[in-house]
Amino acid sequence: MRVATFNINGIRAAQRRGFETWLAERRPDVVALQEVRCPPEQLPSGVFGDHHLAYEPGHIAGRNGVAVLTRTRPAAVRTWDGEVLVRAPGEEHLHTEPSPPGTMARGLSPFASEGRYIEVDLADAPVTVASLYLPKGGLPAHLQKPGGREVPDGGARYQRKMRFLASFARQLDRSRKAARAAGREFLLLGDLNIAHTPQDLTNWRSSSRSEGFLPEEREWFSSIVSPRTLVDVVRAQHPDASGPMSWWSWMGGAFDRDTGWRIDYHLATPGLARRAVTAGTDRPASGPERVSDHAAVVVDYAD
Repeated sequence: MRVATFNINGIRAAQRRGFETWLAERRPDVVALQEVRCPPEQLPSGVFGDHHLAYEPGHIAGRNGVAVLTRTRPAAVRTWDGEVLVRAPGEEHLHTEPSPPGTMARGLSPFASEGRYIEVDLADAPVTVASLYLPKGGLPAHLQKPGGREVPDGGARYQRKMRFLASFARQLDRSRKAARAAGREFLLLGDLNIAHTPQDLTNWRSSSRSEGFLPEEREWFSSIVSPRTLVDVVRAQHPDASGPMSWWSWMGGAFDRDTGWRIDYHLATPGLARRAVTAGTDRPASGPERVSDHAAVVVDYAD
């Protein structure tokens, strides 16, 4: 079973840059997408090929949006906002389906309408797959300086991200245990906007006071992974490597220098993680071939 996670930075832009070619050539069985950034009525026709689509667009125009593509229609779909678009290949309808109640952990309601989380039960494998787009956040107030990349906000974006992390840890524990009770493995895919260790970004020393690599963010990440709960599959396959990176800025030649961050993950329950055969990042050969500022992270799991 080939599984990919891909922050596509807008499906319409990704289509122009070659998303459909990537999908046809790599032939993943499951794809988690983040930052789809598109109202359902404007999704490009046929862009998802022969995959079924489960899509949570959220309600913030031009931002966020998460989806899961599967070879067969999912057995169940859950999201936080209560409604989700489910389409078979070739369909273009706009009616949504209700999500089962009681799937959102305490503290997540302020984020429920933002299009950040969706999970599906695969129909052809005993696995629950989730797609997450975690808030980017910002710096705490004491690290903010006038004239920086972002206007100082007194730490508001930072505090919001930390609230999300605390609440999502409860969600993650709930979803993982629900999957286990149903006899399923659990797989969290997505853009977590956190580099966990110094191996996960190129210039870690100079980034030690940057959002995405703050000590408290990394501590949270450590709290959700362990050999008994969730395993970072790519790191388990490449324990001593730098990267493989999955995000590079569009600016300053970062891609050509491979100055990047590993912020896109497969976090799998141990039984599924042990079935990983190959794991890596689909880094394009050159900058002009990039579909997104992220690259797809692809893992092949043995049946």
